[in-house]
Amino acid sequence: MSRDELPDLERLSLAEKDDLIRALWPLHVVVGHLRAEVEELQAKVRELEGKRSQDSHNSSKPPSSDGLAKPPAKPHSLRKSGQHPNGGQPGHTGQTLKQVDHPDRVLVHRPPAHCPACQCPLGKAAVVETRQVFDLPPLRFEVTEHQVLAATCACGQVCRGEFPEGVSSPVQYGPAAWAAVVHLTHHPMMPVQRTAQLMGDFFELPMAEATVLAAAKEAVVRLSPTVGAIGEALQVAEVAHADEAGLRIAGSLHWMHVMATTLLTWVACHAKRGRQAFDDLGILAGFLGTLIHEGWKPYRDLLCKHGLCNAHHLRELTYLFEDLGQAWAGRMIDLLLSACHEVGEAGAPLSESRRLFFLSRYAEILTEGEALHPRAPPTGKRGRSRQSKATNLLWRLRAYTDDVWRFATDRGVPFTNNLAEQAVRMSKVKQKVSGGFRTRKGADTFCIIHSYLATLHKQGANLFHALPLTFQGQPPQPRLA
Repeated sequence: MSRDELPDLERLSLAEKDDLIRALWPLHVVVGHLRAEVEELQAKVRELEGKRSQDSHNSSKPPSSDGLAKPPAKPHSLRKSGQHPNGGQPGHTGQTLKQVDHPDRVLVHRPPAHCPACQCPLGKAAVVETRQVFDLPPLRFEVTEHQVLAATCACGQVCRGEFPEGVSSPVQYGPAAWAAVVHLTHHPMMPVQRTAQLMGDFFELPMAEATVLAAAKEAVVRLSPTVGAIGEALQVAEVAHADEAGLRIAGSLHWMHVMATTLLTWVACHAKRGRQAFDDLGILAGFLGTLIHEGWKPYRDLLCKHGLCNAHHLRELTYLFEDLGQAWAGRMIDLLLSACHEVGEAGAPLSESRRLFFLSRYAEILTEGEALHPRAPPTGKRGRSRQSKATNLLWRLRAYTDDVWRFATDRGVPFTNNLAEQAVRMSKVKQKVSGGFRTRKGADTFCIIHSYLATLHKQGANLFHALPLTFQGQPPQPRLA
């Protein structure tokens, strides 16, 4: 009989059977260990494949990380099909050019003196059609010379005029020139060097990079009180949004902290990300309204009400539904979007009966998901057991149900944290364009100026009109309430 063949167990004695069991038992143990290791490796492969398939539509990764490849699936939209047709919506004023009543210049194009058909002289011509061309005038700097006169009195006293306030050097840039460079570097996020070059290309007024930096420094001095008032107004807001993002300053990681409402934006940077930054910056630590955020734990320690960003939940659920085939995740997406649309159409929180209906379905779906993804038992090692993405999401949705549904129960609470994410995004644009900040002082300068400009932009102000007034000592003040 071959060594690989199973022996005839009927012919074996009890002693031979015992010997066979003793010989095979270690192999049984090894097989058990190998099976557990294979299952662990398969889970690891699924996790790595899942990470590879993640992009901005099913995770918190930014759109800039998606690359040029076509997304595998169309992301879920918060809009219902046909809710908003393409093009301008009702009530939108639009930006179409319209003819003006009093053009700056009129060019008359007369007909020929004689008719080309019969050669008879033509009579008086009349305007039959007008067309207007909107263009820029020649762009060039303007030099204003200030002359101080002096006169000598009969008594010998010399009396002279005074230069206006702000005219302090034999040669200097005016408020509009400084406004232009501050606007370009802190709203379109142009680098300092390109801004200096553009001033030469557009206005024949090339500047040194140090001049651009000096303009920003002067703007900070004039705008700091206003930005401080913006922070104080946010601290007493009923609903505010918060977020943070990493930022490179002098080669090391810092954090850009944002707090925003529909009217106000406040930005500051700090070396820390969590509670120490909140305490040092002094805005979030004293906030007592409803704070919309993405569920990061240090926000939980604040003494305010909380609302979670459901856009993040939808992206995580999209990954579980589209990439892992979790049907419960698809039903949860539909449930949250249905509630969001219902709140939007009503323009108010849900009624008690509708809240109970949605929360009942919500609990059923969570229970279904938890049955598929039970929590991993303790391993006996130090720390918590590692859980899957689905398990962690289910736990968060269950533990913070009230905060997930805050948009449906409290007036004025939005479904997402988009306001804060939009404010954070501009700091990332600045970092990508300029490569980060060389000094902490430069980062603070950016935060103060950007806070002011972003706030005025939200309120519909013309930024280029506001900045010259700022350099004249009269910065326009935003609405704080």
